Amino acid sequence: MSDKYNVEAAEILASEAQHLPISEAAPIYEQLLATFPTAAKYWKQYVEAHMAVNNDDATKQLFSRCLLNCLHIPLWRCYIRFIRKVNEKKGVEGHEETRKAFDFMLNYVGADIASGPVWMEYITFLKSLPAVNAQEESQRMTAVRKAYQRAIVTPTHHLEQLWKDYENFENSVSRALAKGLLSEYQPKYNSARAVYRERKKYVDEIDWNVLALPPTGSQKEELQWMAWKRVLAFEKGNPQRIDSASSNKRIAFTYEQWLNRYSNQSVPASFEGPSCWLEKMWSQLMLLIFSHDSEVLRYAYAELEESRGAIQPAKKIYESLLGDGVNATALAHIQFIRFLRRTEGVEAARKYFIDARKSPNCTYHVYVAYAMMAFCLDKDPKIAHNIFEAGLKRFMHEPGYILEYADFLSRLNDDRNIRALFERALSSLPPEESVEVWKRFTQFEQTYGDLASMLKVEQRRKEAFSRTGEEGTSALEGSLQDVVARYSFMDLWPCSSNDLDHLARQEWLANNVNKKVEKSGLPNGTGLIDKGSTGPTTISNPSAKIVLPDTSRMVLYDPRQKPGGSGFLSSAPAAVVPAISSSLSTPTAKLVGGGSTNTLDEILKAAPPALVAFVASLPSVSGPSPDVDVVLSICLQSNIPTAQADKSTTLPTPGTSELSGSSKSHPIPNAKSTRDRQTGKRKGQEEDDTTTVQSLPLPRDVFRIRQLQLQKARGGTSSQQNGSVSYGSAISGELSGSTS
Repeated sequence: MSDKYNVEAAEILASEAQHLPISEAAPIYEQLLATFPTAAKYWKQYVEAHMAVNNDDATKQLFSRCLLNCLHIPLWRCYIRFIRKVNEKKGVEGHEETRKAFDFMLNYVGADIASGPVWMEYITFLKSLPAVNAQEESQRMTAVRKAYQRAIVTPTHHLEQLWKDYENFENSVSRALAKGLLSEYQPKYNSARAVYRERKKYVDEIDWNVLALPPTGSQKEELQWMAWKRVLAFEKGNPQRIDSASSNKRIAFTYEQWLNRYSNQSVPASFEGPSCWLEKMWSQLMLLIFSHDSEVLRYAYAELEESRGAIQPAKKIYESLLGDGVNATALAHIQFIRFLRRTEGVEAARKYFIDARKSPNCTYHVYVAYAMMAFCLDKDPKIAHNIFEAGLKRFMHEPGYILEYADFLSRLNDDRNIRALFERALSSLPPEESVEVWKRFTQFEQTYGDLASMLKVEQRRKEAFSRTGEEGTSALEGSLQDVVARYSFMDLWPCSSNDLDHLARQEWLANNVNKKVEKSGLPNGTGLIDKGSTGPTTISNPSAKIVLPDTSRMVLYDPRQKPGGSGFLSSAPAAVVPAISSSLSTPTAKLVGGGSTNTLDEILKAAPPALVAFVASLPSVSGPSPDVDVVLSICLQSNIPTAQADKSTTLPTPGTSELSGSSKSHPIPNAKSTRDRQTGKRKGQEEDDTTTVQSLPLPRDVFRIRQLQLQKARGGTSSQQNGSVSYGSAISGELSGSTS
C-alpha cells in the first residue's frame, strides 16, 4: 500500500486474506497488524484462520501477542472458545484450566459494558461442571452464586437478564435463603442498573470499530475525542460508589480501551499525570505503551519510574527513545541530559552532551539547553559562556540562537559582548533573516545605550532594509508603533488607548495601501501588478487567495432604471467631482497600462448631486472617529442643491466656497425630464414650470412624505428665497420642492 494508513486498502486486503490459505494469508495479516497493532478484528480473523486448520501452537502465540493489547470482547470470546476446545477432552484438569481462563478473561474485560454474554457463558460453564458428591455440589453452587453476585453489580447490556437468572437460581436452591440474599443485592442491582443507563448514553457516542490512525484534525475525530473525555470523566466520578480498588480498576480499563483505539495519536488534555490509580495501571500498560509510537507516553512513563525510584528502568526508556543516536531527535537528547543531570550528576550530563553534539540531528536547542542548565543549575556562567561560544561557530546562521545568546549575556549585564555579538551576527546574516536580530539590537540600545547610539542603530537598520527593495522598506522600517514602544515601559504607554487604536489603523493603512493591486486591461482582470514588482504577475493559485468582486462593474440600484437604459446616473454632476476630489486626498494605485485612477473620483461620478454636496461640506478628520454631534450639526446646516427649471440649464463648476456648504444653489440637468416621469404626463405634453408641491402626487416613500410635510409647513420659504427648484432625496431623484 502506498499509504500504509489507508483504511479502505486495509479492508480490501483483510477481505482477500479470508479466502486464501493460511500460508498465503499470514504475510498479509502480519503486514496489516504491523500498521494497526490494536486492530482486534484483524487479530480475530488471523486467529480464526489458524484455528480452522487446528494449528494450536500458532494460535497460542497469536493470543499471547494480542490479548493484552486488544480489550475487545469478540476477540476474548474467541480465546475462550479455543481454550474450551483444547481442554474439552482433558477431564477435571481441563475443566480447571478452562475456569482459570474464564477468571483471567473476566479480570481484564469483565468491566466492559458488552461483557454480559461473557458472564452468562461463565455461569453456564460453572453449572455444567460435574459434581460427584454433596461437597462438590455445594462448592459448585457457591461458585455460581459468587459469579452471579459479581455480574449483577457490573453495568452491562445484559444486566436485567442476569438479575432474572439470579432470582431463579436462588429460588431453585432455597426460597428461605433466597429472600435474604435477594433483598441484600437488590439495592446494588438497582444502583448498577441506574449507572448502566447513564453509562450507555456516553458509550453509544463512541465508534468502536475505528482503527488507530494518526491525527487528521477532522470534525469526526474531534467528536470522538470529546466522547472519550466524557466517558473518562464519568468513570472517574465513580457514580456507582464502589470501593476505590474496583473504581481504579474500572478507570484503568477505560484508559486501556482508549489507548487501543488511539495508539497513533497524541494524549488528550484529560490524560492526567501519575496518581494513585494511574500508577497501578502503568504496570499493565507498559507493553502497550511501547507498542505505540508515542513519545509523550514514553516520557510520562519514564517520569513515573523515576518518581518511584526506579532509575535504571527509566534510563532504559530514554535509551530506547535515543536508539543508536543517529536518528534521535534534539528533544530526546535534551530530555536525556536533564535526566542524567537529576539522577547521575553534572559529569554524566557533560559527557553525554559531548557525544550528543556530534549527532547529525543535533540542533542549536541542545546547546542552549545545556548552557542554561550549567548557568542556572550548576551556577557556572563561565562554562555556559564557553558553550554558547562553541555553538556560535556552528549556528551563526540561526537567528534564534543569536537571540538566546543575547539573552544570556543580558543576564550577565555584559553590554560590550552583546554589541559584539550583534555586530558579528548582522555581518553574516542576510537582511531577510535578520529582522528579529535588528529589532532586538534596537531594543538593547534603547535600554543600555545613549541617544546617539540608539539613533545610529535605527539608521543602520533602515539602510540595511532599504537595499532589499520597496517592499522590505515598507514592511520593516520603523513604524509609529515602534516610536510609541520606545517611550513605553511595561504596561505604561505615552498615549491613550484611543490614540493607540488610531496609530494601529494608520499603520495598517500605510502598509496595505501600497500593497493594493489594480486590475489591468487584460481579459477577466487576471493581470495584476504590485507596487514593488517590475512587471505584471499572474495569480497562479486563485483558490489560495480571496476572490474579490470587480467593483468597477458595479452600478447603483435605481428602481426607475429600465434594462438597457442609462438611468438617472447619467445626469450625475460630473463637474462637481473635480472640485471635491481636489480637496480630499485619496490613494492612487498604478495600473498595468500606465497612468492612475482616483478611486474617490469614480465613486463621486456615480453619486447623486445632494450626496456629493453633502460630502463636500464635511470637514476633513485625521484621527479617531469624529464626534457624532458635530456630524449631525453639519447635516442640519447643509443646503440641498437646487437647479433652474430651464431646459437649457448648464452645469457650471462650483468653487471651493460652494463645496464648503454655501447657500448658493446648484443647477441640476434633466430636471424637466425627471418631473415628466413623476407626474406621468404624456409624451409631448407641455410642462408647467409653476408646478407646486401641492400639485405633485404623494410619493410612496414614507420618508419622502415626511419631507413634503415639513416643506409644506415651512411654506416653501427657503425655496422662494433661493428662487430655484428644491430637490429632496438624491437617491430616488424625487422632486420635493417648488419653483418661484
